[in-house]
Amino acid sequence: MPSVDEKRQAAREVIDILEEIALLLNTHLNRTQLSLCVSLIENGVNPEALATVIKELKERRSQDTEG
Repeated sequence: MPSVDEKRQAAREVIDILEEIALLLNTHLNRTQLSLCVSLIENGVNPEALATVIKELKERRSQDTEG
């Protein structure tokens, strides 16, 4: 059975990979935001619904900064 440290290291590696993917896809999500998204999905949040909410929030934010 993996130790707590091994589990933490594995989680860091997952976030490292997701951060690289997010950078390539130009998502503008940082490590903390990615970690929160993973946590939400692991706790049952629908990934497509989460993506929709993130898109809407980003659109609102850009509208607020433009006008």
